[in-house]
Amino acid sequence: MYNWVLGLAHSRNGTLALFLLSFAESSFFPVPPDVLQIALTLEKRTKAFYYAFINTLGSVLGGVAGYAIGVGLWEVIQQPFYRYIAPKEKFDAVEKLFQEQDFLAIFTAAFTPIPYKVFTISAGVFEISLLMFIIASAVGRGARFFLVGGLLYVFGPPIKTFIERYFNLLTIVFTLLVVGAFLLLKVFH
Repeated sequence: MYNWVLGLAHSRNGTLALFLLSFAESSFFPVPPDVLQIALTLEKRTKAFYYAFINTLGSVLGGVAGYAIGVGLWEVIQQPFYRYIAPKEKFDAVEKLFQEQDFLAIFTAAFTPIPYKVFTISAGVFEISLLMFIIASAVGRGARFFLVGGLLYVFGPPIKTFIERYFNLLTIVFTLLVVGAFLLLKVFH
């Protein structure tokens, strides 16, 4: 599937494929859209931020679709969800995160390699505020995809290997810094 996704970058419908892949990945598809965004951007660096925008838009709208699945179809998809996407124990852990800090949980899942689809569907199941969900998703996904686009725009092809090798680590470190700053603000406010 990874190679198939990379092949979409060379089609004349690469931008549409990016949108659809990003949309699908937010609720069920296993290949992250960053792969296609990187391939498209390396072919046309001047469109780096356009591809980041398309990726963000598709992902947030796909997240809303995942949210709708959680609200309306949970009883139907519950068992396949536990079997193929996330075991019940992980789902229960997500519920606990939502109870403690829903915005931060969604932002973290949207920005890091944590499976965002688990959080989109569970946000609907647990009836998290849709507006807050959209804002946290847009901020997290936007930061992720614009970071990738910005790095590719500035550094070009040499940064591709760096992104592929260290992106997960960098997103986790950045998220820890954001969470730490949030906690400091909470303590001192």
